[in-house]
Amino acid sequence: MSVEQVEQELPALPVTFRPTRTRVVLLSVGTVMFAVITAVAFALEKLTAGERISFVLTALLFFGVLALLSRPKVVADDQGVTVVNLTRSRRLEWPEILRVNLRPGDPWVFLDLSDGTSLPALGIQPGIAREHAVRDARSLRALAETRGTGTDNR
Repeated sequence: MSVEQVEQELPALPVTFRPTRTRVVLLSVGTVMFAVITAVAFALEKLTAGERISFVLTALLFFGVLALLSRPKVVADDQGVTVVNLTRSRRLEWPEILRVNLRPGDPWVFLDLSDGTSLPALGIQPGIAREHAVRDARSLRALAETRGTGTDNR
C-alpha cells in the first residue's frame, strides 16, 4: 500500500467501527419480538398472572440475546484499540497489532497479535454490508500500519 493510499484511509481518532446495519436489524427484531410476545401474553384471557409473567420474561430473554449479538465494536484511539466482542472486551496497544486480516469468506476481521495469537474482532463483519466492512478493515489496517509495528506484505 502506498503512503498516499494509507493517508487517504486514515480516519480521525477516536473512531468506532461496528456493523451498523446488523445492529439495527437485531435491535429492531428484538423490539418487535418483545412487543408481540408481550401483547400476546395480555391478549390471551385464559392465562394466569404467572403465565403472563413467564411470557414477558421469555420476551426479555429473546431481546437480551439479540442485544448481546448487537454489542460487538472496535474502538480505535491514539493509544490503541479496544475490541468488544459478544461477552468480552480486550484493550490492545498499537504495537501489539501486527496485522489486520479480512480475507474472502472470513465472517469478521482477525487481528494477528505480537504474542502469536489471533483475535477475532466481530465489530467489523462483512455480513449484510460487505463494502462498509472492507472499508473499515482497510482503515483499521492503515491505522495499525502507521501507529504500530504492523506491516502489510500483500
